[in-house]
Amino acid sequence: MAYKVSVVSLGCPKNQVDAEMMLASLLSAGFELSVVEAEADAIIINTCGFIESAKAEAIENILECAAYKKDGKLKALIVTGCLAERYKDDVTEEIPEVDMVVGIGSNSNIAELVKNAIEGNCKNSYGPKEDLNLNGDRLLGGYPFSAYIKISDGCNNCCTYCAIPKIRGKMRSRKIEDVVKEAEKLANEGVTELIVVAQDTTAYGEDIYGKPMLADLLRELCKVEKLHWIRTLYTYPEKIDDELLETIASEKKLVPYLDIPLQHADGEILKRMNRKGNKESLTALINRIREKVPGITIRTTFITGFPGETDEQFCSLHEFVKEMRFDRLGCFTYSAEEDTAAALFENQVDEQVKARRMELIMEDQSYIAGEKNEEKIGSVIEVLIEGWDDYIKCYFGRSYGDAPEIDGKVFFTSDKPLVIGEYAYVLVNDSLEYDLLGERTDEPTE
Repeated sequence: MAYKVSVVSLGCPKNQVDAEMMLASLLSAGFELSVVEAEADAIIINTCGFIESAKAEAIENILECAAYKKDGKLKALIVTGCLAERYKDDVTEEIPEVDMVVGIGSNSNIAELVKNAIEGNCKNSYGPKEDLNLNGDRLLGGYPFSAYIKISDGCNNCCTYCAIPKIRGKMRSRKIEDVVKEAEKLANEGVTELIVVAQDTTAYGEDIYGKPMLADLLRELCKVEKLHWIRTLYTYPEKIDDELLETIASEKKLVPYLDIPLQHADGEILKRMNRKGNKESLTALINRIREKVPGITIRTTFITGFPGETDEQFCSLHEFVKEMRFDRLGCFTYSAEEDTAAALFENQVDEQVKARRMELIMEDQSYIAGEKNEEKIGSVIEVLIEGWDDYIKCYFGRSYGDAPEIDGKVFFTSDKPLVIGEYAYVLVNDSLEYDLLGERTDEPTE
């Protein structure tokens, strides 16, 4: 009788890709995969350890799953991912409910390690970070028609607030042919939307080709016949060049969407973050992007309350947000992470001040997002159909301007049955703060 394993994956899409590779390894080794945690012989919690809130979420999930040792058949609780890599043996020492900790360099041995843990041989395992396999089979954990593809792991940027280089190591890019091969496999399995991810997608290729190769990679991915949409996340502002923008503008499969984590707009704060730019250069960049790629959706993130952030510097950021009118925006309070340079900086900002600054930005962004959605009323947009909402009796999905999980939805009616995972054209007739409402229509003619 095969052992049953359940996998809980937390954190970012890059972590999700790691979990999907572990799922494929477990299935290949003869394990039975279960979505019902109470029925599992082993539970793997693939954690995020990026910021304090992510660590808290991981610990909460660990303790919830530990209850199945009493109430279910659970024999082994295993922690993998960034928290496991960052804190290693501390996890089992601080949380005795955990039976085994597996660092990212040991992911390839997950099947053997899980079997050992179930049978009582619980020994933590940490291979070199560089041993994390970036190529291999995956078992998709989300929609079968939309998938992330990780083009590199690790990061060389060393932002002072970020622990990722310590957790994941230096950037390691995959070869273009390996990424394309995986994309072809995913497309043949039914994936039509491919989402390109890495810690810094715009740095892709520097380590193996001697220069950034994201634009070259995207052009090759566009040749994969069955793909319909390709979008790119985590692009760093200083590395966005005209070649990348011209590629997005000219390739039909590349949706006009860029995720650019700007983090701040004040030059002094950015310098203290070990990032480049200032309000003037970032304004010029956003204007250039919009000029080169008409109709582009720009998503960004900002941090409030970075050590030493004055009222004046925050106001500069706040004005920048109002002036630039970003299509999508997330704002987070600064989290002082151990083993990062910024955690040791003087003039740490009060938690309530951080939170209030974040709220002010998000309040204004909600108005901006609502106004931008109102501007779409009367237009026809293409939507990837994700499902049917039985409560409000309509279909829902995403436009090219909406990345999964982080952006809005399009809710729409249809005069005929539609197929989940296919694409439909929707006439927008109303809007909400972050979502659009409409009805299916025929494809617009030029």
